[in-house]
Order: sequence, then C-alpha cells, then structure tokens
Amino acid sequence: MDKKILVATLYLKDGKPVRNYRDLTPIGELQSYAKIYNDSGIDKIFVFDLSDDDDEHAKNIEAIRELNRMIDIPTCGGGNLRRMEDVKKLIYAGCKQIMFNAAKGGCIDLARMAADRYGKDRILVSVHNVDFIFKNQEEMNELFHEVLVMDESVLDAVDNLSNTPYVVLYDGSDFAEIYALLERENARGICGALFNDPQTDIMQYKTNLDEAGLWMDNFKPEIQWAQLKKNSDGMVPCVVQDYRTDEVLMVAYMNEEAYYKTLSSGKMTYFSRSRNELWTKGLTSGHLQYVKSLTADCDYDTILAKVSQVGVACHTGSPTCFFNEIVKKEYVEKNPLKVFENSYQSLMDIKTNPKQGSYISELFDKGLDEMLKKLGEETTEVVIAAKNPNPEHIKYEISDLLYYLTAMMVETGVTWEDVTKELAQR
Repeated sequence: MDKKILVATLYLKDGKPVRNYRDLTPIGELQSYAKIYNDSGIDKIFVFDLSDDDDEHAKNIEAIRELNRMIDIPTCGGGNLRRMEDVKKLIYAGCKQIMFNAAKGGCIDLARMAADRYGKDRILVSVHNVDFIFKNQEEMNELFHEVLVMDESVLDAVDNLSNTPYVVLYDGSDFAEIYALLERENARGICGALFNDPQTDIMQYKTNLDEAGLWMDNFKPEIQWAQLKKNSDGMVPCVVQDYRTDEVLMVAYMNEEAYYKTLSSGKMTYFSRSRNELWTKGLTSGHLQYVKSLTADCDYDTILAKVSQVGVACHTGSPTCFFNEIVKKEYVEKNPLKVFENSYQSLMDIKTNPKQGSYISELFDKGLDEMLKKLGEETTEVVIAAKNPNPEHIKYEISDLLYYLTAMMVETGVTWEDVTKELAQR
C-alpha cells in the first residue's frame, strides 16, 4: 500500500487566493497560505488559475511562480490550459505536475503532447463524472499519472473503469468518511475545505489516520526514546537549526513526552526545566518551529533539529539566541551558496550606490544589453579555456563568468536562491 497524502487547494483570481472556483471571494494573502501549507504537513498543493484573459493569466502565473519560490512541497498547476505554451509556463513557474480539465475540449490531445514532452508522471486530470473515463479508458492508463475526482459519489464507477490512482475532493469533515475514502485501493489522497483551512492541525490529523490503520506521510521515528541516552535529569538536549540557512537558533531539552509530542504534532515541543512543564515553542507568541528533520548524534545523547522558524527564535526578539560574541577571528567564507549570496549582495550594493571609476558600475549604468554582451564574451573565454585545458585558467575564467552572470541576475531580479531552488526541482 502506498502512502496516503493530504492535499491543499488554492484558487487564484487576479493573482490572489479566492474561496473556490464557484465562490470568488478573496480569502487573504498568498504568502500566508504558502507559509502555513509548507510547514503544516500538507503533502501537495493543487493551484488553479481562474483567469478570464491573457493579462490575468500572466498575473496568476507570476503568483504561482512566487508561491513555488516560497515553499518546498510540490505543486500541481491547472486552469486556463489552452496550448502547450500554457503548460510550459506552469512548468517554468515551478509546478511539479500539471492538471488538465476533462471538461475542456482537446484535453486528450494537449495532455498527450505534455506527457510526451515532460513525462506521464507530471500529468494529471480532473473529472466531474465518469463519462470522460468511460470514453478514454486506454488514454487514462497511457497519459495520466493521477486523477482528481471532483465528486466522491462517482468513486465506485471510477474504480470499475480505471486503475489510475486518484485524489478525491471531499468538502466534509467527518473522520470516518475521510478514512473510508482514503482506504480505497486506488485512492492516493484527499483534498477539500478541511485541509485548506489554516486552523486544521494537519500533522495531528495524519497521526489520527495513521493510528486508525492508514499509512500516512508523517513522522515515524527510526530511533525510539528508549534508545537515546539521557542526562541526569532524564532528558536529551536539542540543538535547533534553521533548515534553510543552517543558522543555530537555540538549545532546549526534551523529555519522552516532549519527544513524541514533537513527532505527532510536527511542532518543536520541549520540557521547561525552570517551569517544570511541557511547552510547544511559539504556542503563545506565534513563533512556532515546524519540524523538518530530527537527527541523533553519534552517541545518541543529543538531537539536532532542523526547523522552519516562524518569527524569531529568541525571547529577546533576536532571530537566534546566539548573539553574544566572545571571540572572533576573521576568515574567508568558502560555503558555495554563501559566497554566491555575498557576491550578489556586493553587486546589489554597487548597483544601488555606484562607485566612480568602477567598471561594473559603468556596466550597470549602460544597461542590460551591454551586460549581456559582456556575459557573451566571458562565456566564450570559458569555452576557449576548456579547449586548452589548464585547471587554473579554467577556474579563473569560470569565476569571471559567474561574477558577470551574478551582475546580470541583479539587473534582472533573479536571486541565487531562485536558481538553486530551480536546480533542486530538476
């Protein structure tokens, strides 16, 4: 049996989230939903472009791009797919999968072209009734990785006509009904109002479904509490890092209850030695820490937690508890991403505050075309260096190319985080 997933759904109108495809009432800012869904335990997001014209279509595509920049979980994009160019736009905007609408004419032909180009595992289809599946049984297995069934009442017919896995849309909240839907052999997941609601405790819901007998994508520890070595107080220290930057945020302690509460809730929970009580970080302040990973050290006596930090980690208002410098020796930063980011920031400063007599300032002043010309020259220098192999020469020319490439990124508003995220998706 495959893991079952819980899917959130976002509908975009004029670049903003709305309630659903029938009710276009705005429901808040995209950034807040992105953050909540990314950290709460949602496994995937269906995001639909409800645009009526090309201008709005472009605005929604840009909103989807921004969404994918903010989150780590996969998205499936759909809506207003009329040609392969629309499919490509969603792929370039960071969507892992594409959702076709069975009710739209030409769906099969366009899906076939998309599957040929991007692979069947990236192609999904939404169906409101079984007519489409009945008429296209062969194509269902050939073209579609997954189906979104928009009406749970047709599931028996869907199961009889196709073996393609599906996610079912269910707008109720009855636990027994949700369990029954997910228990079906071909059911891969479920979506609906309950899982769109930011107030739903997704990780706890997964734990409840798991305990009821389903295999959910939640935290199941490889190491049990009994295997960890405790200190004299019966606790284990936990070092907490930001999962994106690796910055050390704080140190706290866990007892057994805190350990398993952290696993079931997906939120960092500790034991306060001063208050002699369990505490979930940020429960009162809002500065929650969502678990991304927990790792034990070689002696099993310390836990390293990588988290998504909401707000700040320190009660003083500092992003990290570690800010009281004791000693410091200057060093050359060699972490590749930090080097790129530092170079980017340096070039951004030069662009903002031009330096008299600086070649790169002049390049920024001349504009993008001149910058692209310089980039072409540097690319050629790399090619020449590679044809006459000398590691030192190649290294020098690549460094020049990357420097001017970074300048072009500053000019066009693309960051190294954008690039590394795109590379990570490939």
